[in-house]
Amino acid sequence: MAPTGRHRRPAEHAFSPHDAVMGAAARHLARRRFLTVTAAAAALAFSTNIPARGAVAAPERTARITKDPFTLGVASGDPLPDSVLLWTRLAPEPFLEDGGMGTERVTVEWEVAVDEYFAAVLFRGTADAHAEYNHSVHVDVKGLTPGTVYYYRFRTGAWISPTGRTRTAPPADDETASLKLGAVACQAYQDGYYTVLRHLAQDDVDVVFHLGDYLYEYAVNSAGGERRYTDIVLPDVFNRETMTLADYRLRYSLYKSDEDLKAAHAAHPFVVAWDDHETENNYADDIPENAVPPEEFLLRRAAAYRAYWENQPLRAAQLPQGPDARLYRRLHWGTLAQFDILDTRQYRSDQAYDDRPHPPGPESDDPARTMTGAAQEQWLLDGWLSSTALWNVMPQQVCFSQRKFDVTADAPLSMDAWDGYRASRARVVAGAQATGVENWLILTGDVHVGYALDVKEDFDDPESATVGTEVTCTSVASGRDGVEQPANWDLYMRANPHMKFYNGKRGYVRAELDREAARLDFRTVSAVTTPGAPVTTAASFVTEAGNPGLTPA
Repeated sequence: MAPTGRHRRPAEHAFSPHDAVMGAAARHLARRRFLTVTAAAAALAFSTNIPARGAVAAPERTARITKDPFTLGVASGDPLPDSVLLWTRLAPEPFLEDGGMGTERVTVEWEVAVDEYFAAVLFRGTADAHAEYNHSVHVDVKGLTPGTVYYYRFRTGAWISPTGRTRTAPPADDETASLKLGAVACQAYQDGYYTVLRHLAQDDVDVVFHLGDYLYEYAVNSAGGERRYTDIVLPDVFNRETMTLADYRLRYSLYKSDEDLKAAHAAHPFVVAWDDHETENNYADDIPENAVPPEEFLLRRAAAYRAYWENQPLRAAQLPQGPDARLYRRLHWGTLAQFDILDTRQYRSDQAYDDRPHPPGPESDDPARTMTGAAQEQWLLDGWLSSTALWNVMPQQVCFSQRKFDVTADAPLSMDAWDGYRASRARVVAGAQATGVENWLILTGDVHVGYALDVKEDFDDPESATVGTEVTCTSVASGRDGVEQPANWDLYMRANPHMKFYNGKRGYVRAELDREAARLDFRTVSAVTTPGAPVTTAASFVTEAGNPGLTPA
């Protein structure tokens, strides 16, 4: 979510390439006071991302692990027809910097079966958990059968992990009849319980898309903020903003210790994409929210990206190289759906007009401005051109459709969303039309509310063609309990005739795609500041294949 304003370096400031800036960062390590405590750990983020010299040959840990090391659960992600990425992280003491694991290499066994009792294990192997990667384990299991549910687990010493359930995608040329997916975003731990994720864990979906703000950089007090713990006291390491590699790793430990989040990961494969808070609020490429030297911010970005990869079910292709990581990628679900997962944070131009709500103007409408960067934009259009899928789904982070904040002609828009990058949006819309994408479904996070929106050829002309559908999935916890009808509900609905639904409660979107239509259910809970609220369907919409536009179900 955009702040009311920000401090920026002058627009004319020239930035060096990242490699040159990172050289400056190394020189700054010794004299940046807030980095000195964990300078050595942070410096790992600029390495070639292989274990330190000698680490591979180092003896594995021989001392017995005396406490359960699987405190952060298990996860799977990015399902392919013949492969799924399996994840866990060893942390018997998750609130310590090293997770209670020290510096030794540890061998972890893994197993994959078609039944939850592992009566017939089909695949097994071992993987090394290195201290350099915070004892995380990423196993890309290959040779799996397409369109199949599998169960998996890990073992080290006498300890066995919880069982995870995952599935592979259908064969690439399969005329798959249907797909159910969940979409979630924005889970500020300090804003409430993850009741939404508990319900999602129990829902019958094939895959979950997490659309950003998996964690927040802000301090979490000893009572867990709005959770108001009375039975536990969180350590002081969380009561500060994340800056260093150690800070980000510990913050993932806090979030992943949540039982509802662990349940969701264990129940479904996830496809994850970051937004801003995994690093810092509303950063844009290598430009931070606040006025700090570029080498200082890129040091922070590298640490954040490193910790993100370590704690998510991502393949080696997404492993960061210093402050850079290729997170945009493409997945398929037979011929039913193509998923083009975007990164709208790492390559974007700086927000216009000091990142304050502002009417469109020369600064925000500069044709050179980009939300995705040129390479990613071309990758998206090329992917559409070659797509054979019925549904082209675009999971991404910030609101794509126009969102006027007033009914006046010069109504302000969000400069952090695509409204602040209208030329970039116009190129994408034109690309969708030129490549013949008829069934375009955009999945969006960020805004902490649920919207259902018709994507228009010209948002200022309500009679112009509808070219796609966008749904924002509200938030898991960010924004606390929320309200069903926010105070600006009537204003927004009048100002944006393409907006068909607006709800301010916490929840998630469940989408069911088939050969005829896509059904979109907005699932919400009454509260997150107290645990255990039931889930209801606030609204449902349908968009027909070949006939873009939303109608109530």
